[in-house]
Amino acid sequence: MQFTSGKHVDDGVLEREFTLGEIPGILWTPTSASAPAPLILCGHPGGVHKMYPRLAGRARHYAAEYGFAAATIELPGSGDRPRSGAAEQARADLRRALTAGEPLDEIVDRLVLPLVEKAAPEWQATLDTLLSLPEIGGPVGYEGGVIAIGIRLAVLEPRIAAALLFAGSFVPATSLEEARQISIPLQVLLQWDDEGNDRQRALDLFDAFGSAQKTLHANLGGHTGVPSYEIDAGARFFARHLR
Repeated sequence: MQFTSGKHVDDGVLEREFTLGEIPGILWTPTSASAPAPLILCGHPGGVHKMYPRLAGRARHYAAEYGFAAATIELPGSGDRPRSGAAEQARADLRRALTAGEPLDEIVDRLVLPLVEKAAPEWQATLDTLLSLPEIGGPVGYEGGVIAIGIRLAVLEPRIAAALLFAGSFVPATSLEEARQISIPLQVLLQWDDEGNDRQRALDLFDAFGSAQKTLHANLGGHTGVPSYEIDAGARFFARHLR
């Protein structure tokens, strides 16, 4: 890991950009911590710079108010990383199928499964490196999307102790089966009127999760209408399970 920039931001938080091989990322750490901090991995649908305001808002809140470290990395094929021709074609096919009202399952598999196969090992390699830093000590939480990536990590990665997942309906059938294997505490955030997701499919996925402790936070509104108080609700969820 190479840190490429660093700056102190509001409320005693250090923000550092880094690269891990070809993977760019950002790490936020509290500057006043007296012991190694628990870590939250912040997932997103791709495009770190595009998503930066929302990612940084959550990460800074976790660091400043709860003493957590937080980190994100760029997804394969997003941001400045090399594009995949197969993924670009799948996205075009998905847009066309949505407009035409055609079946989506085969297209979703072509788009999401290769992304999960590439992204999950990258997250695990990032986790290995972050936990080697003296200021970070675990335990670890995962939050955000793509939800299929969060599901895969929750199944594969024993160091992840809790997950806050952002509901989405573009979930391959294999991810639904993996969801039944999850046993860690979960909190799932669902926008009830999300114009880009099928509500019933999201509810079916929540029902499939095998965790004995799982909570659904459903709010009225579209994809970008998540209430601001959900940031603190997520932080309190992690405080219960990472402290």
